Amino acid sequence: MSKTKLSKEEKKLLDALDAGEYESVLTESRKKELEAIANNTFKKDKTINIRISNRDLTAIQSRALEEGIPYQTFVSSIIHKYISGSLKDLTANKPSKQTQ
Repeated sequence: MSKTKLSKEEKKLLDALDAGEYESVLTESRKKELEAIANNTFKKDKTINIRISNRDLTAIQSRALEEGIPYQTFVSSIIHKYISGSLKDLTANKPSKQTQ
């Protein structure tokens, strides 16, 4: 486990949690609702086939290995992040060398 540097406030909260000063207010019905939402979010019920270059596949597999996940899961994650707006193309608004 890595040693994370906590702020004074974070340390105080962690100590209070460890001392049992906090109690969950999560009801059983809310827990089931959240579990259903999570299951639907990560449900993979469709298959796609794509053709990509060997170089790109090797790079994807390498990055997935760094992340510690299977490469197909990594590709699915990239697609999900892009569609949901949390992954942006950094070169999309960059002026090309021709227009400079």
